[in-house]
Amino acid sequence: MHARTRFAALALALGSPLLLTACGGEDDTGADIPADAEFNAADVDFATGMIPHHAQALVMVDMADGRDISPETADLMERIEDAQGPEIELMTGWLEEWDQPVPDLGDMNGMGSGDMSDMDHGDMDHGDMDDMGEMDGMTGMMSAEDMADLEAAEGSAFEQMWLSMMIEHHEGAVEMAEVEVAEGEYDEAVALAEEIIEAQEAEIAEMEALLEG
Repeated sequence: MHARTRFAALALALGSPLLLTACGGEDDTGADIPADAEFNAADVDFATGMIPHHAQALVMVDMADGRDISPETADLMERIEDAQGPEIELMTGWLEEWDQPVPDLGDMNGMGSGDMSDMDHGDMDHGDMDDMGEMDGMTGMMSAEDMADLEAAEGSAFEQMWLSMMIEHHEGAVEMAEVEVAEGEYDEAVALAEEIIEAQEAEIAEMEALLEG
């Protein structure tokens, strides 16, 4: 399959350490949310956490590029890519609109964020994926060691490992989305969380069937 996800979306999560400042009121950072805001701390946590979570899924999809993957798994990978890339951009837009911190690109490969919109994943080396290890405490996130093991896998072992890891990854996303549905206030964020739960639970069942087959 061909990697088509925009580099800019991934770079948001991979370019530099995340600024997980996000909420208002009595959150961990002490940041304040205006009293009349349409969003709350749960909404900001959801968007800020789901951006790198989605980004890692897209990296995992790109790792399959050039490998011999079954048509069923390749189709699933394409659907994940098509859904999660735009969702990263959507959630980034919310954080900017809310005047909340977003993952800081800094200088990724010597370029500012404005220079990245037309780039693709080929411009990101595998060292950037190692930064994921800094986030592996997040629900469902793979560690740097997990990602290295996946990249090193060959033949059918890669596809089997990929499916097993993506099931765990999706379960983490569902758990994060369920918190947003229960605690969020921003209607669009809650709606996205509901969509993530529905889509990823269906994909989990699909991946389990692929593993059993």
